[in-house]
Amino acid sequence: MEHETQAFMLRDGAVLLGFALALVLLFRKLGLGATLGYLLAGALVGPSGLGLVDGAQGKIGIAELGIVLLLFIVGLELAPSRLWRLRREIFGLGLLQVALCGAALTVVLGLGAGFGWTAAIAIGLPLALSSTAQVLPMLQSSGRLHTPMGEKAFSTLLFQDISIIPLITIIAALGAGSASHGPPGWQLALQALLAVAGLIAVGRFGLRPMFRLIGRLGEREMFVVAALFVVVTASALMVALGLSPALGAFVAGVMLADSPYRHELEADVEPFRSILLGLFFVSVGMLLDLSAIAERPLFVLAMAAGVIVIKTGVIFGLGRLFGLPWRGALALGLLLSQGGEFGFVLFSQAQGAGLLSEETASLIGAVVTLSMATTPFLMLATERLRRDPASSESREGPPGSTSDVLVVGYGRFGQTTAQMLMASGLGVTLIDIDANRIDVAREFGARVYFGDGTRIDLLRQAGAGEVRAIVFAMDGDQASPSLLQAVHDAFPKARLMVRAFDRRTVMALTDAPACAVVREVYESAIELARRAMEALDLDDAEIVEAEQTYRALDDKRLAAQSETGDIRAAREMMITNPAGDQNPSS
Repeated sequence: MEHETQAFMLRDGAVLLGFALALVLLFRKLGLGATLGYLLAGALVGPSGLGLVDGAQGKIGIAELGIVLLLFIVGLELAPSRLWRLRREIFGLGLLQVALCGAALTVVLGLGAGFGWTAAIAIGLPLALSSTAQVLPMLQSSGRLHTPMGEKAFSTLLFQDISIIPLITIIAALGAGSASHGPPGWQLALQALLAVAGLIAVGRFGLRPMFRLIGRLGEREMFVVAALFVVVTASALMVALGLSPALGAFVAGVMLADSPYRHELEADVEPFRSILLGLFFVSVGMLLDLSAIAERPLFVLAMAAGVIVIKTGVIFGLGRLFGLPWRGALALGLLLSQGGEFGFVLFSQAQGAGLLSEETASLIGAVVTLSMATTPFLMLATERLRRDPASSESREGPPGSTSDVLVVGYGRFGQTTAQMLMASGLGVTLIDIDANRIDVAREFGARVYFGDGTRIDLLRQAGAGEVRAIVFAMDGDQASPSLLQAVHDAFPKARLMVRAFDRRTVMALTDAPACAVVREVYESAIELARRAMEALDLDDAEIVEAEQTYRALDDKRLAAQSETGDIRAAREMMITNPAGDQNPSS
């Protein structure tokens, strides 16, 4: 019996992987994304299709770990500093998108589709969510993740991922009369806050020392074990409290986002995330009731069209409200117009709570699947409409160039850098996104091209594939590790130079593929100190010794901070007293 069970498991695994591999390759080739390939593979091999594999419910229980790992990786991508910088978009745009799209879809379902109001809420709110698994790869592959539209899309998706927790609570409360005997909503909220606070404390004081120890041991497989331990433990804590395991994984990821081990963790977890997330979509496809869909094809088509139109319209309006030009707002609306993978999770919750029948859950699942299938086609069909015409600005876009250096950002820092490079005889191409700054630079004879230098496609157009170096001289922390990695992968011949806002930025870029990272006020502050010492009549030898002493201690301190990820590391190396009063050990 045990041998037969093992044989069935191996046969099911071979069938699932074979169909998934073939269809994902096909859909990737067609530019439609892997998610649809997995869903179709599941539908074909499931009981409503060819009937080759059964037991979808058991498989989806394991596969939901893929969703958990996805949110862990999303958390890793979101350092607390970036979360704070994007707070307006995350908690403003994201909240309004979920609330307004959910309300609009609920009203349409309740008044126009004949659903009761509890069922309409249980369907409408999940349909407000979009597909993180589909949209983020599209933004990354097109090089638009770090554009204003891309950051707003990322922020909205992040809030959607976070909002699954209160949405699960809402659905549980709606079904309380028939299926739920859990704690009241306020108690769940309090438990969630306490659990998140506990995870933050553990992440700050426990996880980093653990990964530091593993890093010193040099055992790479231990990173895999430790990463999975962190994710599973954080998720298990949330489940024990009656909350979503995804919340625990997300918080754990955020706590490690600005650690020096982030990239290693992401690389180690990614294969598990990809396999399990693929299995999740295959399992969802197996659960689709194709006969119920075949009986009501017009309903599915009309619902999918309604979801796309409503979400595109609402998000377009919100994009304009949050400062996007109409083309960027239209791109944002179309990009987020589909239903998402978390919808399947919430529909399953609603079905378990007695709010939706199995047939209705299958129909709405088909609506989500169809809406996801339309996104690549909508983006391709509207590409010309969304593209800024050359005449919209009386400024030139960056040409293909045989320059030696590409300088991104022509503010006070970039101007000095560029002028020194040109003084040496190097050819320099300048890019800036500030139209007023370009016009002022033109008055002084500088030729600066209009464009967003964080876009891979624009850098390629500007000749990044041929230049010997790319200098990111933008203000703030726009040159993130993920951007630098993407640029390095796209243009491996170019050496990357980065202007860093402060010490924390330098620490964050420790593992980034940059040849040089320079703090923007470092050298000028040292020069001012030299001038002060000269004005106070110190001799040249004393000035040189003071400068060398400071530089040596600062380099050691920064190395220690970067290694540990702790801004307070090596505090004893700071010079806080006159030289004669210093402790010799410092």
